[in-house]
Amino acid sequence: MNYHTLAFTDDVKSKQTVNGSRTIYQGAEKRMYKEGLGQMEKMHIGDSDSFYMATKGDNGYPYIQHRGGPKGFLKVLDDRTLGFIDFSGNKQYISLGNLSHSKKTALILMDYAKRRRLKIYATTEVFELNERPDLIQKLTLENYDYQSERVLLFHIDAFDWNCPQHITQRFTEKQVAEQLALKDSYIKTLEVQLEALRGKKQ
Repeated sequence: MNYHTLAFTDDVKSKQTVNGSRTIYQGAEKRMYKEGLGQMEKMHIGDSDSFYMATKGDNGYPYIQHRGGPKGFLKVLDDRTLGFIDFSGNKQYISLGNLSHSKKTALILMDYAKRRRLKIYATTEVFELNERPDLIQKLTLENYDYQSERVLLFHIDAFDWNCPQHITQRFTEKQVAEQLALKDSYIKTLEVQLEALRGKKQ
């Protein structure tokens, strides 16, 4: 489904009209988008080590939770389904409780280094560990210390990319180390070349 069809409610359209952007977004609302995740979306998800998940409680208040793990802990199961193992945490279970009220979920996956933001609307299923051993096999993580509590599946209803405006570029310690290693290698190459040139002049 077109992301804007879900995002642009009547109240949203009214505000767009008042603020002069309705004409622009009317075109976006009519555009057809590829059904299911494409290669760019799959790569973005596979490279992510965290995401933000929004749910809504029965009191009407939204709740946004940060979920993190090793790169790729949120796995693409097919073009319309994501899944991950829910790690044991602080035992508040706010998101879990909210999902008992409404299965509708919004996800945001950030790539600060590349200044990209993927937004996803999804319908969420929650499974206890003994309910879907097939999923446990697919979602199990190697070389990571964690305690499994359950499995969450996100059935994607729509997705869209946000513009990079106002996303501050940030890098992980590993990304910085990789770039420094490239710099050091380049400097070493230049030093070798410089010594060779000095040798020729002698």
